[in-house]
Amino acid sequence: MLFNLLQAAVDATELVNAAPVAQEKTFSLIEMAMKGGWLMIVLLALSVMAIYIFGNKWWMIRKAGKIDKNFMKDIHDMIHEGKIKSAIALCQKYDSPVARLVEKGIERIGRPLADIQAAVENMGNVEVARLEKGLPMLATIAGGAPMIGFLGTVTGMIRAFFEMANAGNNIDITLLSGGIYEAMVTTVGGLFVGIIAYFGYNYLSSQISNLVFKMESTTIEFIDMLHEPSI
Repeated sequence: MLFNLLQAAVDATELVNAAPVAQEKTFSLIEMAMKGGWLMIVLLALSVMAIYIFGNKWWMIRKAGKIDKNFMKDIHDMIHEGKIKSAIALCQKYDSPVARLVEKGIERIGRPLADIQAAVENMGNVEVARLEKGLPMLATIAGGAPMIGFLGTVTGMIRAFFEMANAGNNIDITLLSGGIYEAMVTTVGGLFVGIIAYFGYNYLSSQISNLVFKMESTTIEFIDMLHEPSI
């Protein structure tokens, strides 16, 4: 009896060892994206565009904010000493909206203060428009990418129901998997691109607002400088 039990245990062990081991399937992001259909190509193009706009504007704003903290003090001293050309040369040294505003004002010295202020403000409007160029496209991507993803959801579900209708009574889950994959993957892709573009847009907008505030403060300081009796 004991021998029979031991023999049965040995046979069961051999049977388990002989059984095929199920291999764990892996699912990469690239494979998942490919199941989203042609709309994923559109979302990929939008993501590349959003990253390019963000990187370009971020670098531009970063450069625009770099200026010597003693810049306005040096301009003040040069103007009071009558070194107008030196003041203009100092402004041209910096690739910054603040420096270009001051340069435009210095070039108008000798004219009525109202004309100088108007010239500086017009230059400020040009600089703000230059900084904000590209942001509407980023905002469009932030709102449009999720909508494209939802469009993929609808087309994917239509495809799944179409295949279900054609299958008749022989409905198999594998027939529906393609449409369901397309529906879910495009939704995820659209939301992912939209979230990146949305946060990027708001970050750039806040940085531009800070720079515009700095430009306005510099304009007020420059106009007050021209109101001093020694000018």
